[in-house]
Amino acid sequence: MSESNAEAVAAAVASATDAAAGGWRRATGIAGVAIGVVAAGAAVGVAVERLTVGRGIRQRARLALDSAGPYGGLRGTPGKAYADDGTELYYEVDDVDPEAESALTRRRRRLFGRRAPAPVTVVFSHGYCLNQDSWHFQRAALRGVVRTVHWDQRSHGRSGRGVAQVRDDRPVTIDDLGRDLKAVVDAAVPEGPIVLVGHSMGGMTVMALADAFPDLIRERVVGVALVGTSSGRLGEVNFGLPVAGVNAVRRVLPGVLKALGQRAELVEKGRRATADLFAGIIKRYSFATRDVDPAVARFAERMIESTPIDVVAEYYPAFNDHDKTEALAHFADLPVLVLAGVRDLVTPSEHSEAIADLLPGAELVLVPDAGHLVMLEHPEVVTDRLADLLARAGAVPAAATVEGYGSSSTAEPG
Repeated sequence: MSESNAEAVAAAVASATDAAAGGWRRATGIAGVAIGVVAAGAAVGVAVERLTVGRGIRQRARLALDSAGPYGGLRGTPGKAYADDGTELYYEVDDVDPEAESALTRRRRRLFGRRAPAPVTVVFSHGYCLNQDSWHFQRAALRGVVRTVHWDQRSHGRSGRGVAQVRDDRPVTIDDLGRDLKAVVDAAVPEGPIVLVGHSMGGMTVMALADAFPDLIRERVVGVALVGTSSGRLGEVNFGLPVAGVNAVRRVLPGVLKALGQRAELVEKGRRATADLFAGIIKRYSFATRDVDPAVARFAERMIESTPIDVVAEYYPAFNDHDKTEALAHFADLPVLVLAGVRDLVTPSEHSEAIADLLPGAELVLVPDAGHLVMLEHPEVVTDRLADLLARAGAVPAAATVEGYGSSSTAEPG
């Protein structure tokens, strides 16, 4: 992006701040842009290429993808846990299916070779403005073969709005999320070995769990996967923008978010009105390859756009405050997978490399041509490395084989 474009974007965000004092209806278009940026996990403005396809055609295409897209439809046995402030946390369990032995044999061999996996539960934590369905491909691969738990973070997906946020007007903290994960584990996995998997904010949640409950990590966790995440210093991320543009946006963004969060209903109308621009922003900050499946891109867009602006706003401060570097020490004796897309603009792969440097025994996998939603963009690589992690964690006694689900040959192991 050119310096002039960065300045124009900063000016647009500043205009949204001015609009917070009045003229909200005139500002909904700008507000929609700002929301789309933040909801994509970037929290910065971007320049968007001129749209060349008619609006009606784009709208029909989105409807067609929504009706035909096969992603996000996997469901398990539902359950509810309750956070320490009373927030209702929704989760689903996919149990091992011994009655479908013959149908699962071929898939099990693709994942684990000829050995049967041990009784371990894999708990998946999703990222900011996503939900449990973001793990669709990995869930499909493990379904019925290994017991898995997928949950929605507070105020996301099917979980309830954060009680402390609604009642006390208190921003969310990463420590809150760590305690939420503990409540889900207590409800869904009261006993047995656990493998923790977290993407982006979900990885931070896993770190917060370790920070607050080290005994749980020591006694029950047998493996950890940290995907596209960071242990801290997120305030230094430039999101692919020049320094001047990033600094300008950071100066005004907190005020913009606070103001937009207070006018949620009106802003949501502006967000819907700027759906085309919103989709372009999401694609830029979610994926690195131009030829990503349109159904996958639309699937990601639906998840992100379903997050209300007031939820976007109340989460934002948590990322600048996040620092769980010391908590990584609790994973030092465990099999750990650290995986990231090389072209991730939201949590750059350097953050994953920093985590791996602090965990010398971890496997570091950097995936070329992958952005922030690497588990959707290159699902075969993520599934492959998760299967290998389960092998190293003792879920299977031999190395994994994942023919049919992809190969890590496209990745760069550290």
